[in-house]
Amino acid sequence: MTKYKGFATKAIHVAQEPEPVTGSVTTPIFQTSTYAQEEIGKHKGFEYARTHNPTRFAWEKNVASLEGARFGYAFGSGMAAIDTVMRLLSSGAHVICSEDMYGGTFRLFDKVLSRYGYLFSAVDMSDIEAVKNVVRPETAMIYTETPTNPMMRITDLSEMASIAKEAKALLVVDNTFATPYFQTPITLGADIVVHSATKYLGGHSDLVSGVVITDREDLAEQIKFLQNAVGAVPGPFEPWLLLRSVKTLALRMEKHQENAKAVAHLCEQHPDVKAIWYPGLSSHPHHELAKKQMSGFGGMISIETGSFEAAQRFAKTVKVFTLAESLGGVESLLCHPVSMTHGSIPKHQRDRLGITEGLLRLSCGIEDSEDLLADIEQSLSVL
Repeated sequence: MTKYKGFATKAIHVAQEPEPVTGSVTTPIFQTSTYAQEEIGKHKGFEYARTHNPTRFAWEKNVASLEGARFGYAFGSGMAAIDTVMRLLSSGAHVICSEDMYGGTFRLFDKVLSRYGYLFSAVDMSDIEAVKNVVRPETAMIYTETPTNPMMRITDLSEMASIAKEAKALLVVDNTFATPYFQTPITLGADIVVHSATKYLGGHSDLVSGVVITDREDLAEQIKFLQNAVGAVPGPFEPWLLLRSVKTLALRMEKHQENAKAVAHLCEQHPDVKAIWYPGLSSHPHHELAKKQMSGFGGMISIETGSFEAAQRFAKTVKVFTLAESLGGVESLLCHPVSMTHGSIPKHQRDRLGITEGLLRLSCGIEDSEDLLADIEQSLSVL
């Protein structure tokens, strides 16, 4: 697959050999829509930029190597990536999905794909028996996030892979929160991994993109066909930015985690934090499973403040954290899921999951820990 063993070495070198014409160390941005052909039916392997772009190809090969796979495909957004994966299925297919997941994914499943004959069963993916109980003869896919967004539940991927295999279904894992630095679902039995590359892979809040990764050649052929046929591809600039950004992913994820651990311990001990969800805490119900299948716990935390008023006061008081949608950037971000990322999920389902008016999601950036802790402390003081 690659001659490199270490994660950081792969991130810096895979598919990024010096450009042969000039020797450019950085992969060039091939900003073109089409390519000259020598004669009818004879070209250099490049015909049209929706189908072929050297900058995109370099990024796709690079990110696949980080997930321990052979095939990667870039898309214009994380949602475009997920939508393309769902097009592997046909009308009437049954999908078992996580009940706790990004609101945009829920909206795609519930408001769009259900109109085309897809059948969905949303369950707690941390409950193995609950998943087994909803498997049907027409079950074609198990789709999960781990950790989930925003309640930070952990799915046992090896168990899910066994269930999927027995059902002859695909196991698809959204690995956005963990990143391939802390978790490689394909090595645990997943068939497909998806990322919102907008988040940690990009890491600087300056792009929107998605990626689909697989090690199965049959699936790769289908995804490649859909990528071209549907056309939800990024331009060359986003893959170039991603190649630049992923070179520091290992360094960034270590700092994200360092800061998240510090903030999580502070929040866990604070009397005005009603509850906290971070898999790196021993109090997290899935802490041992997270330790088993992840090499780290990431930078995402969710806390319960008790009410919308408390959450509002907290959000107005923070100075280092920025109130904004998205996550995974070098800057720390604060999100109110009910009003921002998870508003499309029905209230009764949000309430059952714990996605309340008082819930806040923290994306811990790579600032100095003491500044983040001081910001959290002074903001909690107003609760």
